[in-house]
Amino acid sequence: MRSALEHIRAHMAEQEEGAGPAGPDEGGMPAWLQILSSAEEYIVNYERIGSIREMERLNPVLAYVERSLDLLGGERLSFWIKELLEEVLAWSETAKGGTRIDRIGWQRQGINVFVHNEGSADLYLAKSPGGIGDRERLTALLIRTHGLLGQYLRGEVPFSANLPLRGPVDEGLLSETELARLLMALNRCVIGAVSEELWQSVADDLEECVLHVSLGTVPAGDGLARRLRRLRADAIRRGEDFDGELARIDEELRASGAAGGLEESFARLGDKTLWYVEAALGEFSLEEFVKMMQLALRGAEERPEARHISFERLMHGLYYDHKGVKKINLYKKRIIEKYLRELDWAAVLGGGRHADSPHLHHRTSRVNGNPDTCFFGFAFSPAAEKLIDFCVEAEKSPLYERAVLMLMDLFGLRRDAYDRFHNEDEYLETMNGSADDKKVLLSYIAGSRVLDIGPGGGVLLDLIERELPEKEVIGIDISENVVEALERRRRLEGRSWQVRKGDALNLTQTIEPGSIDTVVFSSILHELYSYVPFGGQKFNLDTVRAALRSAFELIPAGGRILIRDGIMTEPAERTLRLSFRDPGAMERLERYAADFAGRRISFERLGPHEARMPVNDAMEFLYTYTWGEEAYVHEVQEQFGYMTPSQYEACIRDLFGEAATIVFSRYFLQEGYTLALQDKVTVTDEDGSEVPLPNSTCLIVIEKAGETPKTPQA
Repeated sequence: MRSALEHIRAHMAEQEEGAGPAGPDEGGMPAWLQILSSAEEYIVNYERIGSIREMERLNPVLAYVERSLDLLGGERLSFWIKELLEEVLAWSETAKGGTRIDRIGWQRQGINVFVHNEGSADLYLAKSPGGIGDRERLTALLIRTHGLLGQYLRGEVPFSANLPLRGPVDEGLLSETELARLLMALNRCVIGAVSEELWQSVADDLEECVLHVSLGTVPAGDGLARRLRRLRADAIRRGEDFDGELARIDEELRASGAAGGLEESFARLGDKTLWYVEAALGEFSLEEFVKMMQLALRGAEERPEARHISFERLMHGLYYDHKGVKKINLYKKRIIEKYLRELDWAAVLGGGRHADSPHLHHRTSRVNGNPDTCFFGFAFSPAAEKLIDFCVEAEKSPLYERAVLMLMDLFGLRRDAYDRFHNEDEYLETMNGSADDKKVLLSYIAGSRVLDIGPGGGVLLDLIERELPEKEVIGIDISENVVEALERRRRLEGRSWQVRKGDALNLTQTIEPGSIDTVVFSSILHELYSYVPFGGQKFNLDTVRAALRSAFELIPAGGRILIRDGIMTEPAERTLRLSFRDPGAMERLERYAADFAGRRISFERLGPHEARMPVNDAMEFLYTYTWGEEAYVHEVQEQFGYMTPSQYEACIRDLFGEAATIVFSRYFLQEGYTLALQDKVTVTDEDGSEVPLPNSTCLIVIEKAGETPKTPQA
């Protein structure tokens, strides 16, 4: 007689060989395997998968059951315990299986297919051919409660949900010791099949929980704060200031009418079981998390019989694959964040909606036949959904910019929130890799307080902290994504620098005037010039002037502004000849000239792989050429060089007159460009002689008139 594991592996082998699924009379496929193998949609927690598409090509639920049974085979257990647990594990995920028609039929029978432990237990009892005796009741109980101890450790269920497991001891079916052995082995398989690392991290806590269950006792100190902390465990590991933020939220709730603060507002959480919390809410801030939990609880309150709150549908709507890897849909996330930000605590506590948001609202729904389960999520209008889908599809196209602008207009958002979204990780990694290039800035820092505008991955913040530890360093960025990533890293690594959200054109809204000794613009002014409309127009030098004026207000007499950014070269009339080694380069140049948003790009085609170009048009193209195809959609929207050296210095003099002095200026070629292009293109003059690339970058130090602030001695 085949074991459950042998049945699964035989079925998988048949599938690999291209055979159709075996029916009941073909190889004696057990009922649980028929259910699991016939699944037409896979119900999986996105928290621990790397690719949604890859998951869709496999049967992840069946693969998980195989892993759990494999772990069971390695456990040293008595024959009857192993046999019992084999049946429990084989049936425990069946509510995630079945065809769509099967699942509709089960729901009509009152089987809850959305709470898989309960649904699987009911399916087991419904399929039991020989009646229901003590063994079947024990098996069903273990299926119904499997995983709940792990969910308790994650904050998803109260400990009381596990107390029915004591029943077999009270009935005399098991001893306390036997129950403890059963539960430890079952949870070893259930959790270890998710990941061995996860099992090792919870094994000690799990053993303590099992001891309480077997003795019929409840762990002490299981208050609301502890449960919320468990629900936010991953966010805390990533650097969330849980205690500080929770205290602030408690105060705000009391001020908004909840006299008992968090305890009062979460009273309804009590015996509720939560599903897919981390996968759906883990990327949001603690305040946003609390607001969504409150809205979900208020929605569930309208259905008194509801014991389960599922965030599965919200989870499904928040992720998609980019380059084969699961990514959060930042478009939806930022829109939801704005919705929650504008929904005050009084509205949240009352369960109200954002009255001024016609394209988004929250909702708590249920499925007919399952009155004990509520689903919390957000509903986007059809226009918003289609526009978001368009943004996703347009990510590798110049249409991306237009799509994002339309989406921003629809929801009243700023463009910065979406900047470099789908390659944010690569972008921040690249910025962090430029530490050597930026180290030269350290020599020109004056005073004790330094502000880094647009800190990216935090490379300059780290450099100043390490090389000039006496300095107080602040980073400021308009992008929520950058601020969130830096704040998490700051807490996780114990960094001394700070990071704030703010606008480079209006710095005094965030920083007190005269309070910063050195303001640094490192590779950020060209992005402001390219992306931020000033007077309704992008690619406007008034944007650069406004940023410099804003920075000037922050520094006292003797304070400094450091600029490290792209430049255009002089003389601008000079021409270069480009000979490409890549046969597709000319096509890319033609595409670039058509797509570049900053200005008209001119070139003359001299041959299949050769072109003549004005020097600054040539360099602007080559800067983008070095970044590669993946960054093209963003780089084609940016103009790296926007003033020549003499124009830059004239601009600074016109802005500040005698109130400031340029104490240092240098213009150079970043070494990386030569290295990146040496195998791709040969650059020559009109006579065909190979020439070096012209200067790409400036380093300018502006000092406000007056005495230089003294740097404290270490």
